[in-house]
Amino acid sequence: MTNPLAPGSLDGLRALVTGSSRGIGADTVTYLAEAGASVVVNYRNKEARANKLVEKLVATGASAIAIGADLTDEASVAAMFDTIQTDLGGLDILVLNASGGMESGMEADYATKLNRDAQLRVLNAALPLLQPGSRVVFVTSHQAHFIHTTPTMPEYLPVALSKRAGEDALRGLIPTLTEAGIGFVVVSGDMIEGTITATLLERANPGAISARKDAAGKLYNVAEFAAEVARAAVDPIPDDNTRLVGDTSDFAPTDDAAE
Repeated sequence: MTNPLAPGSLDGLRALVTGSSRGIGADTVTYLAEAGASVVVNYRNKEARANKLVEKLVATGASAIAIGADLTDEASVAAMFDTIQTDLGGLDILVLNASGGMESGMEADYATKLNRDAQLRVLNAALPLLQPGSRVVFVTSHQAHFIHTTPTMPEYLPVALSKRAGEDALRGLIPTLTEAGIGFVVVSGDMIEGTITATLLERANPGAISARKDAAGKLYNVAEFAAEVARAAVDPIPDDNTRLVGDTSDFAPTDDAAE
């Protein structure tokens, strides 16, 4: 997958991608860095992996730093943005990519804490650093975005409900963001081959990925979907603030404005 962004097109801009030490986040932050943005690779506990990505980007001439933060912890998030303010002086692109809820050994309400509460916490903490003309991108799935109108697999239901709750809460801030000159867009994708979520779903419900692929005709891989997320950071914002990636024919329409 080639970078969808032109070299130098993001020169002078600063970007934070949450949960970007691997997967969709890592590919997204790489695309942004290769296009000239100074980027922050955010991780929760995989410091070595985040630092390895930063070293790879810096070796190509990009500007990148790694900052660890537990997004469910207010003090940790505040410390991350203090570092960003000190090192970068502000932000122009915020990609809310980090999510979870299917991990084993977590508290019962962890999905809600991460997929709803933490998303609001991060955006609110970022607001003083975001400039007029900046962009906020929230990454979600069709299974979550359409959960109010289309059922999903039981194994994914807590994640889907919490991610949709996070999306709704963020959409509630659109008037505030608009007044500040900050754009907001939701990027919703079908199941993505090669992600941790897809792996966990397949483990819990064998055949789930192949069945969805048969129904959709094609599933995006990590690099392809990350390219759509990167584009969402610069493309014109749709009227409904939503960028749908992949097949949606099996999902009943949802009225975001009414939710």
